[in-house]
Amino acid sequence: MVEAQSTQAKTDARQHRKERTGEVISDKMNKTIVVRVERRFRHPKFKKVVTQYKKFYAHDEKREAKVGDRVLITETRPLSKTKSWRLVTVVEKNTQATPVNA
Repeated sequence: MVEAQSTQAKTDARQHRKERTGEVISDKMNKTIVVRVERRFRHPKFKKVVTQYKKFYAHDEKREAKVGDRVLITETRPLSKTKSWRLVTVVEKNTQATPVNA
């Protein structure tokens, strides 16, 4: 009974992990990709739509994501000083091989 409750708690905690969709801007590191996530919101004072970008370092075990791909990443335990996200899936492959400037 106690084991069932603890496993249920673990699965509930995993369901609430943050997920982000972004574009891979670098895949030069070993098993690590850099993902640029775009966030659009209305400025509170000026009411103009603002685009903000943030970079996330994500773990890519199989090295399947390439520069320009759209990927889905999720939060995980810290894997290094800067890396606490992991690659879930490649949503859309890049057809052109031009690198994105950060």
